[in-house]
Amino acid sequence: MIEEALHFLLPTWWEVEITVAAAVFVIITYWFFTYGNGDVDENQAIRVGLIGDGIDDKVKMAQLKGDPQTNSAYVIKLELLAAKNLIGANLNGMSDPYAIITCGEEKRFSSMVPGSRNPMWGEEFNFAVDDLPVKINVTIYDWDIIWKSTVLGSVTVPVETEGQTGAVWYSLDSTSGQVCLHIKTIKLPVNSSRVLNGYSGANTRRRISSDKQGPTVVHQKPGPLQTIFKLLPDEVVEHSYSCALERSFLYHGRMYVSAWHICFHSNVFSKQMKVMIPFQDIDEIKRSQHAFINPAITIILRMGAGGHGVPPLGSPDGRVRYKFASFWNRNHALRTLQRFAKNFHTMLEAEKKEIAESALRAHSSSSLKDRSQGKISVDSLPTTTKFQPFVKEEALVSIYNDTFPCTAEQFFNILLHDGSNYTNEYRLARKDSNLVMGQWQAANEYNGQVREIKFRSLCTSPMCPPDTAMTEYQHALLSPDKKVLVFETVQHAHDVPFGSYFEIHCKWRLETSSESSCTMEIKAGAHFKKWCVMQSKIRSGAINEYKKEVETMLEVARSYIKSKTSGGGEIENAPSSSSSSVLQDNTL
Repeated sequence: MIEEALHFLLPTWWEVEITVAAAVFVIITYWFFTYGNGDVDENQAIRVGLIGDGIDDKVKMAQLKGDPQTNSAYVIKLELLAAKNLIGANLNGMSDPYAIITCGEEKRFSSMVPGSRNPMWGEEFNFAVDDLPVKINVTIYDWDIIWKSTVLGSVTVPVETEGQTGAVWYSLDSTSGQVCLHIKTIKLPVNSSRVLNGYSGANTRRRISSDKQGPTVVHQKPGPLQTIFKLLPDEVVEHSYSCALERSFLYHGRMYVSAWHICFHSNVFSKQMKVMIPFQDIDEIKRSQHAFINPAITIILRMGAGGHGVPPLGSPDGRVRYKFASFWNRNHALRTLQRFAKNFHTMLEAEKKEIAESALRAHSSSSLKDRSQGKISVDSLPTTTKFQPFVKEEALVSIYNDTFPCTAEQFFNILLHDGSNYTNEYRLARKDSNLVMGQWQAANEYNGQVREIKFRSLCTSPMCPPDTAMTEYQHALLSPDKKVLVFETVQHAHDVPFGSYFEIHCKWRLETSSESSCTMEIKAGAHFKKWCVMQSKIRSGAINEYKKEVETMLEVARSYIKSKTSGGGEIENAPSSSSSSVLQDNTL
């Protein structure tokens, strides 16, 4: 009997092996999802504000406006300190209050304080406005797990002048309740952008893209970012993850990651929850734990950013945060978010550089319009040998390589000189209109000379309008021996879809090979100042279109040179060498 009882109670060796194997499997699985794949240790976090070789991201943010030389703007710093004597909305006589602060079109969420009628927040919210006075509305709600939040009261505070109010208690428009606010208004300098100090707000990119977008948009099937979060058509989902947002309990939904935002949507018990976090507001992305077996990701926002869409979690240092858990592979999602945060700040730096270069080209072509070319001499040229590149060499591909029936010097004197009518004839052959040509001006930044040309060009693409306004910056440089000519152009199309996203760069290089001919190499390409959904199509279409344009240009050029050549082969009406001497440079 005893032997039978022991045989029944004691596990067999096979059962022991199965139990040990299962335990080992559980331990290895937990280690893999928590520490695996060579990730950083538990306390390591990415400080996205310090990514990018120590570049100040506040300066980068200023470039998103596209025009740092704006009029004076104001920054309003609102501190939500506390509230008292709020209405008890729950059955136990308490409330779970949170606040929504609205200034103009910007809306921010405070954290939720559970079970309190006298909450303490100590959170700061920054708003950027163009003019004063403005009105700030603070509405306090009671958070409900399932049902719609209940309004506990609101107050509207006018901000009329600069300065600060101190801590002031404002009565709510309800039967009971007051809220304590501290408001400080700062006027930014004339040459400063509101985003220079990180006060851009959640909808900065939406406003910028809407302002820069041309009158024609590309019609494509909207994705979840458009249907759920109402973002712009050019913002697409790069990655998506099934996860849960930590609140009173886990609200399961889906996270969408784009180049500009981290978005989350949940619909649990018919309670819609939408979180839209701009990368520019993120201060830290770090790993965390919701429970012992539920790894999570915590996204901490910078001071003054406030919550976006749903009340965030509070923290002692005043920064708010969102915590997401229940990822299938938390480490993979963490690496993706960190990589996209780094790419965002890299993109800001690239846009900053592009804006500076575009402004430099525009300044070079317009700053000396009142000076005539005849007054410029070789002695007036700068002696520095460090110049800015006019086009992006890495974006160019060769599209033409052949001989041409004139020398490099003749090409400029006959076709490109201010007195030449070639550009008018060429644009007329292309059926372009409204041609406005500037004069060649000395370019200290690029060496040689630059000029600006504006016209309206016909569009053949079905996605484009019938015609579009064009701006072309031209740069010409002739070697001291007058045997090598470099002619570069940068074109901006203003009315086509994504026209503000790219430029058409072209480079002509002519080298005299005989008394009446030269070798000609032409390169062209599309340089993108920022990413767009149709980047590959735009690049290939631009190269093909410029190939056709080169055929027309060379055909009109040969005809024009022939009309300027006498019967003996001598070129008539060529300008004097002194008028083109300003193009010469010793660096070629």
